Amino acid sequence: MPEFPFLDRQALHLRPDPTRVIVRPFKPATEPRDLNPTDKTRANHIVERVLALDPETTERQLADVLANFLGRHRHLLQTFEARAAEMEAALADHAAFTQAQRRLVGAYFLNEYSFEASALFNPSIVAHPDQSGTPEGSLRFILSLRAVGEGHVSSLTFRSGLIAANGAVRVDPTARFAASPDLVRLSAGGDDVDISFTAGEDISERVIFPITEAQSNGIEDARFVQFSGAEQKIYYATYTAYSGRAIRSELIETSDFVSFRLSALKGDAARNKGMALFPQKIDGKYAMIARQDNENLYLIYSDDLHTWDGGQPILKPRYPWEFVQIGNCGSPIELDEGWLLLTHGVGPVRKYSIGAALLDKKDPSKVLGRLREPLLRPDPSEREGYVPNVVYTCGAMRHRDKIIFPYAVSDTFCNFATIEIASLIAAMDT
Repeated sequence: MPEFPFLDRQALHLRPDPTRVIVRPFKPATEPRDLNPTDKTRANHIVERVLALDPETTERQLADVLANFLGRHRHLLQTFEARAAEMEAALADHAAFTQAQRRLVGAYFLNEYSFEASALFNPSIVAHPDQSGTPEGSLRFILSLRAVGEGHVSSLTFRSGLIAANGAVRVDPTARFAASPDLVRLSAGGDDVDISFTAGEDISERVIFPITEAQSNGIEDARFVQFSGAEQKIYYATYTAYSGRAIRSELIETSDFVSFRLSALKGDAARNKGMALFPQKIDGKYAMIARQDNENLYLIYSDDLHTWDGGQPILKPRYPWEFVQIGNCGSPIELDEGWLLLTHGVGPVRKYSIGAALLDKKDPSKVLGRLREPLLRPDPSEREGYVPNVVYTCGAMRHRDKIIFPYAVSDTFCNFATIEIASLIAAMDT
């Protein structure tokens, strides 16, 4: 079937770039919790080989490393020194090191990781916290993206851009460098993490890579939303932490996209994927759209932002394109008519399409309208990729009379569309 005429796909593609790399610790099982005599010997052997080099050779080897990698990363010498400091368990059995030796040792325990080599997908979009200098009628935005590299490890990365008054979208060029944040605090149980990037560096340089054991195989599908009602501007994002064996829902909190807090969510609802927070409290409570049973969409209320239990089903599969399951595609968007909820539906041959529903503003458990046909389905030119026949988004936003709608194609790359709000509402069945 043809698409709705009020949806306009833009010719703006964001594709994975394997040249974008960060440095990550190379761990030959040398961390204290993994240490056994054989592993310690292996780490010490590497250190001993570096120490056996004469001073001239050490300096030459370090210079050669810098010549190869300095143009690919910021603050590389400081990174080498920081990694050497983390290696004290392997270094403690040796004599004092010169600065050059410590830096060279640090380099041997690092490796480059191409964090978006395989895919760049499942975007969400929010207004940028800094709108200074933005042309009249335009809006600066921040786009979050799920990046996938070697080993199918997912991380979180960002872009910035501008929405013009007429809805045209422009994404800023990516920076040359990319880097992980500094770890500010990690709670004893690993449920709370504070991280911080260097202020003033381009937002596209910032990569949030898995930190805790619960996240070790991925930080997946962040659904960012700007939350209103707080004393200061604040953004939250629910996401899925994946350990390689289990999942849980977690929450990101930031006011500036420089410093972030990552926290585990608690309660029976947090054991599932696809939670999306409303952008404001409803009747004094936090509210969330979630998928409790891998099939239907639920509405959950909570007095505590970090604890989510129970819930009531409000949307169930109704049309053939969503018979397998439905889920949300980001936080509800406030309109004059109600809460616009983008949904995804899974149909025959696990084809993913995107739909929409309208919820009552005061009581979101009431469904006021729903699209009978998908708003967006895989275009014939967009069916091929890492996971074929999928279009998906983790969040859109309103700009004037349009919805700005970034979406992923076949779990591989991203595109943008815009939607006329009035026409979308008129197309819904009541």
